[in-house]
Amino acid sequence: MTTILAVANQKGGVAKTTTVASLGAALAASGRRVLVVDLDPQGSLTFSLGHNPDKLTASVHEVLTAALPVGEAILSTDDGVDLLPATIDLAGAEALLLMRPGREYTLKRALAPVAADYDVVLLDCPPSLGVLTLNGLTAATAVLVPLQCETLAHRGVGQLLTTVEEVRQITNPDLELLGALATLFDARTTHSRDVLADVSGQYDIPVVAPPIPRTVRFAEASASGTSVISGRKNKGAEAYRELARNLDAYWTGGAALQTYDAE
Repeated sequence: MTTILAVANQKGGVAKTTTVASLGAALAASGRRVLVVDLDPQGSLTFSLGHNPDKLTASVHEVLTAALPVGEAILSTDDGVDLLPATIDLAGAEALLLMRPGREYTLKRALAPVAADYDVVLLDCPPSLGVLTLNGLTAATAVLVPLQCETLAHRGVGQLLTTVEEVRQITNPDLELLGALATLFDARTTHSRDVLADVSGQYDIPVVAPPIPRTVRFAEASASGTSVISGRKNKGAEAYRELARNLDAYWTGGAALQTYDAE
């Protein structure tokens, strides 16, 4: 079965796009067939994987709003993953979808013809809890919440978890909450561990291993149009490779999901 993982948090700057690009590239490097979907009108994932959103004529916007077959919008990337890109036009999709019945299922229906071609589909949800994020959660089999290890990082986590529960009750009863993923983590400080312990204790959710360290390599990779996985060896790339191994063993090998003890 295809695993569809929504990477979601309505707070911006928590490394959602970095996680989708890097995890996708790591899974592809291990032999998995991977599709990444950019659901953010800013098109950051599209840009970070080497495509200019301003020069695209077909994107997820046309797939969702104009019934363009999804296969006609998918692009290849240098990281070995396929990309369903986004452009700024996607900003108008919310209003168009709001007028449609069954709007939460639009993405799920659109992906259905190609989902079986991939082992993993990663959804980069926008930093909001609007119709696009609801589409992502409805289409997904699981959701991962990137969490910045800094003060006030947990703002909005409770609301997101409430939304996940509502999606389970209404549109996707089988949606699995994998847990939080610690990003911008600095193992040298007690502050990072305290933030994780606070979130884990307050919301009773696991923290998926390993935490992703803070490194300038992520910004450098995005600017170059490739993921951090394809660059020089660095601690960020190694962390995402370990995350990929953890998730792959959980999804395909029946192994227990490895978690990080924040205490």
